[in-house]
Amino acid sequence: MPATTKDRSYDIVLFGATGFTGGLTAEYLASNAPRELRWALAGRNLAKLEAVRERLASIDPACAELPLLIADSTDEASLPELAESTRVLVSTVGPYALYGEPLVAACAKAGTDYADLTGEPEFVDKMWLKYDATARASGARLVHCCGFDSIPHDLGAYFTVLQLPEGEPVTVEGYVRAGGEFSGGTFASAITGFSRARQTLSAGRERRGKETRPAGRKVHGQTRPPHRDQEQGGWVVPLPTIDPFVVRRSAAALDRYGPDFTYGHYLVIKRLASLAGLGVAIPTTMLAAQLPPARKALMKLAPSPGEGPSEEKRSKSWFCVRFVGSANGARVVTEVSGGDPGYTETAKMLAESAMALALDDIPSRSGQLTPVAAIGDALLERLPKAGMTIRVVD
Repeated sequence: MPATTKDRSYDIVLFGATGFTGGLTAEYLASNAPRELRWALAGRNLAKLEAVRERLASIDPACAELPLLIADSTDEASLPELAESTRVLVSTVGPYALYGEPLVAACAKAGTDYADLTGEPEFVDKMWLKYDATARASGARLVHCCGFDSIPHDLGAYFTVLQLPEGEPVTVEGYVRAGGEFSGGTFASAITGFSRARQTLSAGRERRGKETRPAGRKVHGQTRPPHRDQEQGGWVVPLPTIDPFVVRRSAAALDRYGPDFTYGHYLVIKRLASLAGLGVAIPTTMLAAQLPPARKALMKLAPSPGEGPSEEKRSKSWFCVRFVGSANGARVVTEVSGGDPGYTETAKMLAESAMALALDDIPSRSGQLTPVAAIGDALLERLPKAGMTIRVVD
């Protein structure tokens, strides 16, 4: 823990608790945080924060005394004091490309650990370019992608590697299945990302040009064309999310992934008709997002940020990511699975990540880190206890 954080007022401050996923994260902390955890809620609207606190008090009466901190992600002057008040700052306020940078900047400078839910490659790459060096110097850990993007994939690949022989070339393939609804915030982030395709490519190129490669080791991506896979029980198509980038960055950071690591990331779809529909819908949406009127129309199709499905609908949602790993003739199949990926499990993963940063004995790395590089072993302990399944299948 950086020396500057020892005497801070709070262990965790949750910024964005008045939103839908932020509220679920607050509820998870109210139900599961240890009594000694010092935590607070932060946001720009005191009345809404008070309403959240009242709801939390129905879960745990002690939450009636939760501190409420006023700060605005668009008011940079309010953020340094917020960052300096806590050991860990958690943000659920997206799209992060629009609202996230000031919080990251404040945490990097203050030596404050930071965790968020972003799945936006441009944002993650820009934050690395701008603040990784500052965070390394201050001792801050900047940990993006602490929800369904990208913990099940990052942690599952790592768990798979741990089942294989050390010191050998390793290949891992991840196969994603899920059933559930996306949040309004997730949809807004996706449309924002589609509309900024050129900026995303530019930030990625700039980062690759400056990022140091691991000495004496190689890390590769694998992309196989769409095909029918009998073992996976459906059509397998490359899944171009941020997740494979996160997995490869964990592999670059940790020697345990071996001298030559390859990762492929795929979506499993049962019916060919669904695959064909996806092949039309994604390019059409990406094209429409480039045009302001069409982009505005798309945003009206999703719940507003702050809204989401009922508890009943969330209870019927699920995800399962299966991994196939091989190294020097050894082969293993593993699985990470859980309930509603977009809301309930994402809130759980973010809250457990924050508690790991605040409470657990974790590596003394700093800078921008993947979830596995920052807290991988701690999450392998925490998440199964919290109800997620991480197991060897075969």
